[in-house]
Amino acid sequence: MAEAQAKIALLSVARDTESQSHKPGPYGFEISESCDTCNLTANGFYCKLPVAALKDFSAVQSVSVYPKGALLFMEKQSSHGIFMLCGGQVKLSVSTSESKRLILRIANAGDVLGMMAVLAGTSYEATAETYRPCQVAYVRRGDFLRFIADHPEAYPGIVKQLSSSYARACEQLRNVASSASAQERVGRLLLEWSKETKWGNQITLPLTQEEIGELIGVSRETVTRALSQLRDHRLIVRKGVTLTIPDRAALASFVTDCRW
Repeated sequence: MAEAQAKIALLSVARDTESQSHKPGPYGFEISESCDTCNLTANGFYCKLPVAALKDFSAVQSVSVYPKGALLFMEKQSSHGIFMLCGGQVKLSVSTSESKRLILRIANAGDVLGMMAVLAGTSYEATAETYRPCQVAYVRRGDFLRFIADHPEAYPGIVKQLSSSYARACEQLRNVASSASAQERVGRLLLEWSKETKWGNQITLPLTQEEIGELIGVSRETVTRALSQLRDHRLIVRKGVTLTIPDRAALASFVTDCRW
């Protein structure tokens, strides 16, 4: 009887320990210091490393949770490490000569921030600010350089990440520098956002109208007018921050042919 009771007690302790280990941490994240035990669904190069490399990578990283509005690094700051976004969203922006802010993009889970600067030994190109609560894994510059020297199998994933970042930067530059109307820019942005969501043509706007303006290079008032005109043409339906595109093909055709 005593032996049976002891086993029951041990099982109870094990269940309590397991429950505590899976208890959500700050902002609902289940913090894990090791990539191989992480339950998040990030799709970064670090998530796909071979087992041995993943173990070494986990050994040099530190995981933290940040609230909305926290600065990970600032434009022109000396690079000291890379930031791997495990969960949440980060806003990347640069300042213009007129002291205005231009949003480059919103980084999502799986993105690696600051890697170009770390590899080149230069300052960070942009300011990274958490747009929502985030879980971030950080690796110091020296540790990261030693890791990739010891694990060349990580190169393809790193090159893919850098290539993707470069392509997005080029696309952003084309959008801002183009002669397209504000309505066309807003329409193209909505089409891109709807393509990336799992709800299809329904979008929960990830940015305020002012931030959308900073992203496409126009004023907040211009964004407001563009959204109103798209709504008046029945190309979008908006309720608060939720926006629906009834017919993607119609919106795509309209913003391509529009000459407002």
